[in-house]
Parts: sequence; structure tokens; C-alpha cells
Amino acid sequence: MGGKIPEEVIEQIRRSIDIVDVVGDHVQLKKQGRNYFGLCPFHGENTPSFSVSPDKQIYHCFGCGAGGNAFSFLMDIDGLSFTEAVTKLAGKVGIQVEQTNNSETKEQQPSNRMIEAHELLKKFYHHLLVNTKEGQEAYDYLLQRGFTDEFIKRFEIGYTINSWDFAVKFLTKRGFNLEEMEKCGLLIKKDDGNEYFDRFRNRIMFPIHDLQGRTIAFSGRILGEEQPKYLNSPETPIFLKSKTIYNFHAAKKAIRKQEQVLLFEGYADVIAAVGAECENSVATMGTSLTVEQAKIIRRNVESVIICYDGDGAGIEATVKAASILQEAGCHVQVAPLPDGYDPDQYIQEFGALKFRQSVIENSLTYTSFKLRYLKRGKDLQNEAERMHYIDSALKEVNTLTKAVEKEHYLRQLSDEFSISLSALKEQELQINKVQKQKKDNAQGNRNNIARKLYTQTQLLPSYQKAERFLLAYMLRDATVSLRVQNAVQGKFNVDLHQALANHLYAFYEEGHEADLSVFVQYISDKELTRLVSELAMIPLQEELTEQVFNDYLFEILSKKSAHDEIQMKKQEQIEAERSKDYRKAAMIAKEILEMTKTLKKRSL
Repeated sequence: MGGKIPEEVIEQIRRSIDIVDVVGDHVQLKKQGRNYFGLCPFHGENTPSFSVSPDKQIYHCFGCGAGGNAFSFLMDIDGLSFTEAVTKLAGKVGIQVEQTNNSETKEQQPSNRMIEAHELLKKFYHHLLVNTKEGQEAYDYLLQRGFTDEFIKRFEIGYTINSWDFAVKFLTKRGFNLEEMEKCGLLIKKDDGNEYFDRFRNRIMFPIHDLQGRTIAFSGRILGEEQPKYLNSPETPIFLKSKTIYNFHAAKKAIRKQEQVLLFEGYADVIAAVGAECENSVATMGTSLTVEQAKIIRRNVESVIICYDGDGAGIEATVKAASILQEAGCHVQVAPLPDGYDPDQYIQEFGALKFRQSVIENSLTYTSFKLRYLKRGKDLQNEAERMHYIDSALKEVNTLTKAVEKEHYLRQLSDEFSISLSALKEQELQINKVQKQKKDNAQGNRNNIARKLYTQTQLLPSYQKAERFLLAYMLRDATVSLRVQNAVQGKFNVDLHQALANHLYAFYEEGHEADLSVFVQYISDKELTRLVSELAMIPLQEELTEQVFNDYLFEILSKKSAHDEIQMKKQEQIEAERSKDYRKAAMIAKEILEMTKTLKKRSL
């Protein structure tokens, strides 16, 4: 995308958007007081520390320090340039963007060309399927499998003909670099290294999208008996399986509305589930759930229902996925299927209503599922195996944090095996002690103290706190900034604070009014942006009184004066040493030590 967007258009877009809506497309937000909070999308966490201010139109993470406005959020979360972020938000609010010519504009990034190629092929594959004789056999096959025209269109399903160079010619004609097209998985380079051929041939094509809905890969099902039956795009610069969730872009709205996500193993299951009116369905593309995928899910929703295949492999995959999701902070339920069925087959055989009522709505808590899982392959009539199961079940119950849940499952075990509740509680307590001891003695956990990622304001020296509070007021009021400029100028003690103050002086001198969202865009420096978003979240008194203002100035200037005096003494010490007056140098060193001690005491 070339050219520069006029400043007045950028300002119009900025005024038209609400940062809560922009962030809310990526993070599940809940209102607390005047701000909204959610899990930070930029670092892993289980407790929300990510704050969005609708009043100030900025965001700030109290954990990792990330901060900025709506434009910078999209730039960081989607990896966009500023121009791309502005254009995307313009589309969101229906503003037409025209760019002025810029001779210095760089050529379009390879990743953008890769996505553009996928988008074009997706549309042409879909056209081949629904509008041509070449696609008729594939179209009839889909209809036989229960696909409707609506769903073929909705999921943008297509067909690629049985040709070795259809995509090669298609992409060449449109000016795409074939080497880039090979890197993004659409083509394969021949052994001689000079020519290319199509990766996908004679296949029904299912497009795969990223979280923003851009086409980044394909999954192709062969039309016939050739192998492999399913062929997926390889990992590429634009397609990372560990960070891709099938249908997430389309299901996001339903997920937020229902506050729950249905997790499947493959795209066929998702399509069948959506056909069964389960709009909040997503899948991991047939691969094991990754930590990155679990974090994406948790940022958007807390409740997850896993519905994997009913065979042994599906059950094992469910246990693994549930563990990862729980570690990410999700509340997990499991919707088990009869052995031998996958979700697609179950829906085809028993229908949508039975799937919703008997499978999804009848899902188990993860603990119930795990207790059932622990019984697999055990002969509970055998005393040794029965005792082994009870011990395993108690260890599972021990992982629960809520007393009511523990009581519930302990009573179940008591009733099932005719063991007194008190005996089970006593054994569970012993397991708890052993597990706690193991955890305490584990390498890396000894003397383990939770540490904040960022030093809290109350732990800072008094002059630094004074500078931070004064800057916070300056961000909100141009008049305060002018007063500070006249009184302090370049005498802030912390270099980052001084840099921010200089930017504020210039910002207000150019005629801008106090507006945090505009100022964040003005400075375009990540470190300063983080500081601005952090200071913006400091709760302040409505009015900065004269007494408080003078107290802040005193802390800042006295620290600066004392620091300058110490620097002068150090220079005198150097001169004395050069003159070989070591007695004088030692006396000055003693003075410096005393002055430093006094300064430290005053800073507390």
C-alpha cells in the first residue's frame, strides 16, 4: 500500500473510533469502574491487568507496560504498519481513505503479496467450484456430503483443477514473484530449481484464515482415491499452525455473545457444527492444541467445551488440550462422543438437534471427564486396580481449588465404592501435603517470591514520584505543562522523564490541546508511549493545588541541585588527585559519601 494519508483524514478516523470496540475485537473486556479490563494480548497472564480507558482513548498493561492508542494497538497485535492500521480502522467506521503520492514509499511487503495471492486464488477456486463444468464433480460431492449452497458460499469452499501449472500461470499473469509464491506454500519448486508446479491439484479447497479474516493457507481434500487424502499448506511466513485457529475470525462474535467456545479437531467438524447451529465453533486444524492457541482463546473467552473424536486418540488429545487450556486460565468442559464417532459423522447420522442436546448441552465438567478417563482399561472388580483408581481419583480431586467441588466429587467416590467420606478426606489431605512439599522443594521454587514485572510507584524515590505525578498532570493540562516548563525546563532527574517533558513542551507549543490519544500518535516512540499510558492511569486529584505543585518542584529541583553539587565535588576530587594532593582528595571523597547518604535519606 503506497502513499501517505492526509493528517485531517487520520484525525477524522481517530475521532470516529472507540478504542474499546477496537481492543474488544481481540480481547474479552469487562467494565470495572470507568475503565475496561481484560487479559493482556501481549504477554501471558491469568489475572487481567490490561486496562482500556474510553475517556482517554488509550490502553495500558500494568503487567508488561504495553500501552498506546487504537492505531498502535492494531500495529502491535496484527503486525501492521501505521498506514495499514489507519486504513483498517477507516474501513471499520466507513471513511474513504485516499493516499497522496510518496516517492519514498517502499514496495509492498512480501507478506502482503502472499496474502493477496491467497485471496485471489480463493475467489477463483470458489468460482471454479460453483460456476464451471470443471468443478461440477466436486460440487456434486459436497452436496452428497450434506453441504448446502449457503455453506459452500459461507466457508468460501472452492476447487482446483487437475493441472500441474494452473496456479503457476494464474499467478505469473498477475505479476506475482514465483519464488515468493513457493515460500508461501502455493507452489513447489522442481528438482532442477528453475521451474515451479502447483501444490494443490484436483482438490476441494478449504481456505484457512488468520485471526483478522485474511486468507493465509488452504486445506485440500482430494477428489478421488489418490493420497494424501488431505493436503494442508506448509508453515510459511504468513501461516503458523501453532497460532492459527480455524474459523476463529468468523466465530468471534458468537463466542463473545455466548461467552463460550466449542473446540474441535478439524475444519470438517467445525463446518458440520456450524450447520447444527453451533456458531461459536473453532478448530485446531487437526493438530494438537498449542499454548499459543490456548492463550488466544483465553483472551477472548473463559469457558471452553472440547468436542474431539470419540476414539482413544481423541480422548488422549482431549486430556492434553484440557490441561493446556486450564493452564491458560480457561474453565473447561468436555462433550464426549460415542466411540468411533467424530462430530461430523455424529451430526450426519443423528442430526443437529440431537448433537446439541445430547452432546454439547450434556457436556461434562473436566473433573467428571477425567475421573471417567482414569477408569479406562481398569478392572474395578480387582482390588488392586480399584485402589489404584481411587488413589488417582483423589489426586485429581486434590487439584481442585473450590471446597464445594471437592466435597461433591469426594461424595461421589464415597457412594460409588462404599468408603466413608471422612476416610477419603483424610487421604486427600495427605496427598495435598505431599504435593505441597514436592512443590516447595522443586528446583526453582525454593524461596520463590512473586515479583512484579515493573517497579511500583510507591517503591520509587520521592523525587521520581514527584516527576511522575507532575508529568501525569502535564499530560492532562497544557497550563500545568507551561508552568513546569517555566519552573523546571530541562531539570528533570530521570532522562526518560525529561524526554517526555520535552515532547510535551513541543506538542503544546504547536497548538495542540491536551489529548492523550493524539499525543501518543505524536511521539511515535515505544518507550515513551509505554510511559505515557502508565502515567495516564495514575489516579489524580481533580485540582493540582499550589501547595502540591510547589512540593513536587521542591523534590525535583532539590534532587537536581544536590546531584549537581555532588558532580562538582567529584570533579574537585579528580583535580586533587591530578595534583597529587591525596589528603585533599580523601577529604572530598568523604564529603561525597556523606552527601550521597543524605540524598538517599531525603529520597525515601
